[in-house]
Amino acid sequence: MSGRPGSFAFPPPVASPEEDEHFMAEALRLGDTGLGRTWPNPSVGAVVVRHDPDGARVVGSASTASTGRPHAEPLALAEAGEAARGATLYVTLEPCSHHGRTPPCADAVVAAGIRRVVAAIEDPDHRVKGRGVARLRNAGIWVTVGVGAEQALIAHAGHIRRVTAGRPHVLLKMAVSADGKAALAGPRPAAVTGPEARARAHLMRAHADAIAAGIGTVLADDPLLTCRLEGYESRSPVRVVLDTELNLPLDSALVRTAFEVPVWALCAEDAPAERAAALAELGIEVLRVPRGADGRLSLPAALKLLGLLGLTRLMVEGGPQVAAAFLDAGLVDEVAVFRGAAVLGPQALDALPGRPLSRLTAPVGFAELERAELGPDLLVRMWRR
Repeated sequence: MSGRPGSFAFPPPVASPEEDEHFMAEALRLGDTGLGRTWPNPSVGAVVVRHDPDGARVVGSASTASTGRPHAEPLALAEAGEAARGATLYVTLEPCSHHGRTPPCADAVVAAGIRRVVAAIEDPDHRVKGRGVARLRNAGIWVTVGVGAEQALIAHAGHIRRVTAGRPHVLLKMAVSADGKAALAGPRPAAVTGPEARARAHLMRAHADAIAAGIGTVLADDPLLTCRLEGYESRSPVRVVLDTELNLPLDSALVRTAFEVPVWALCAEDAPAERAAALAELGIEVLRVPRGADGRLSLPAALKLLGLLGLTRLMVEGGPQVAAAFLDAGLVDEVAVFRGAAVLGPQALDALPGRPLSRLTAPVGFAELERAELGPDLLVRMWRR
């Protein structure tokens, strides 16, 4: 065959399905390391593999830079250098084909002399959506799509949700006692789970772009909402407070640390201007959202705003009332329930006030994604079908 665009001058490098899955798993692992740090861009993993007579070897690998740029593909290709010519590129998301703040990744792949590209999934972004694959094929590059697709859809759920629905992917996380309670009367916080479960929850925080809590939880617990997992302390997400009337105390832990880790206060359009000014002076970003029919913040409008601001992954960790509101609005895409062994007693607060606990532990329309024992506690993750 000739080497003109659209033809294949050389056969693709020999690779078994097992080899493709192995190197795609490495690309997915790399992509996961950037979760929570690359928004508004997806955290992509890329691996360049060269097939020599003595076998396949990785000559370049990268994930999307922590600022969202450069993308993973040009970083991996730069590390590979001349070794990229004739090699295979494994990438967790279709290479982009549009000009943004950086040139198209598809063009960089062509220029590097890559012979074959294995992409886990196509990019649903309307600016790409198959155009990257078409660009590569027109340049004579062999393209395989679908290896590791199931894992990639989970890894890129935030990007997919933002470009298709205009809002971030929502993970609802709750810790629930053995008797279905979330806090002591008062309300007062309670240690429902042990250190292994708390470590996993903090890793979830590190992988989120933002974490949301309701003002009720903030007033009751005065939380920091930061990531305190060893080695991840610098990866705390943006902290979002759902605060209709702007009641966030000026001396709260969130306000005191606003210049260290960003805090966004979402309030009603008619919330007091003087309160907004006082909070802004202390480093709080005040964002106004329409009220819903119940007089509280419209959660769909709030999520649309967060999507416009670039957030792709939102972790909701804001207490029973906020959990119930997100579930009732149909805005939860993933649920993570940490079930502790402790019993808090009949006076403690229900995890979902006025609703059956099954709404949280076995929500309709969700499939179980993970079940793991964490010390004496149990984690169950569920995913919207």
